[in-house]
Amino acid sequence: MPTDLNRLFRACDPAGTLRLDREEGKKYYIDFSSTRGGEAVKKLANRILRLHPEQTCQLFTGHIGCGKSTELLRLKKYLEQQDFLVVYFDSSDELNMKDVEVSDILLAIARQTILALEQASVPASSRYLSNLLKEAADFLQTPVTLGVEAELSAGFAKVTAKTKDNREARSRLRQYLEPRTDNLIQAINEDLLQPARKQLAAMGKKGLVAIVDSLEKLDNRRINNSDKTLPEYLFGTRGRELSRLDCHVIYTIPFVLMFSNAREALENDMAGGRRTEILPMVPVRFPDGSDCSEGLELLQQMVLARAFPDLSPQGRLGSLSEIFDRQETLIRSCKASGGHVRKLLSFLFSCLEEQEELPITRDTLEVVLRQERQRLARAIDSEEWQLLRKVRETKEVIAEKEYETLLRSLFVFGYNHRQDGEWFDVNPILLECKELS
Repeated sequence: MPTDLNRLFRACDPAGTLRLDREEGKKYYIDFSSTRGGEAVKKLANRILRLHPEQTCQLFTGHIGCGKSTELLRLKKYLEQQDFLVVYFDSSDELNMKDVEVSDILLAIARQTILALEQASVPASSRYLSNLLKEAADFLQTPVTLGVEAELSAGFAKVTAKTKDNREARSRLRQYLEPRTDNLIQAINEDLLQPARKQLAAMGKKGLVAIVDSLEKLDNRRINNSDKTLPEYLFGTRGRELSRLDCHVIYTIPFVLMFSNAREALENDMAGGRRTEILPMVPVRFPDGSDCSEGLELLQQMVLARAFPDLSPQGRLGSLSEIFDRQETLIRSCKASGGHVRKLLSFLFSCLEEQEELPITRDTLEVVLRQERQRLARAIDSEEWQLLRKVRETKEVIAEKEYETLLRSLFVFGYNHRQDGEWFDVNPILLECKELS
């Protein structure tokens, strides 16, 4: 397998996140905001900049795989340029997404903030948090030795390692921490965040921003003896607690919450009435069925940039035949993806797995698309097919539990364009199933 094919294979890996702090990531990045109804992360940034020094809690969502992490990393870089210390972390690295409590999220934020402060040479110490960690460790029978001035991150790391993949340990830790949630928030604010903000101000920094990514991946299971799902419980019922941290915070949340009865509660109680910013799909066609040429052109550039990162947009198109047998094959893959950027990369990745050499042929692409169509269709029951037919006709999603499954399973995509506003449509690859044809 030639070296250039290996590089393209790595560049199209759908499991990767575009790292905009690296030169390669900058070359791969394509700005889709003109087709998404505006730049969502710029709105998040403007609220922070214009409301500062008031501390803000904001919510950000979109389909899994639509590019939220990439946009949040862009936001991180922009806020750093505006002299904020930004703490960004992937919560799935810290938490078990099937079993999360408010205290788990608070501890993760505290741990990541301490790590960021240490890297910025800002000392972080808290007698209360040190004692809390020692007592929690004793509760878990995990030895932790910390002095008041010792690195708290070491203690957090030991507790996190003990609990993330151990259900019994998580349960025992919560028995200890959940009754102390108010004290935990107070300690994080008074012992950690407020002193840190003062020290950062002395260094010429404007403030502190925590970006908690990947919480949209939380399991949608029902809480025991409740009609609420885990996300509804965390962000709706207990969202006010998560909003009490004395710094700017941005949480990603599951897209289905936008169609839940919990939406008003979480936006009012957690975000102070501020609208949740949504990152929609890149439109490949309009509600009337006509092609969205701008969206298709940008998606083609996204693919070609992975192959030719150093060429101009026109130069990439001129070299297209090195990667695809013809442009129609590339356009076909873009349309089939429905503007879901990770899914588009997944199609290309699978094509490269099928072939030993370039260019990617239309026949190979159709094999990959057929496999994906069959995989999705196997998970759809008769009632869901009926709902999909309604979405295809109305371009709407109703706030009912049945529709949440369609969104969560990526059977239905959400769009927003300056020309047509917001609409929903069936995943294009399913439109070729006999049940919808």
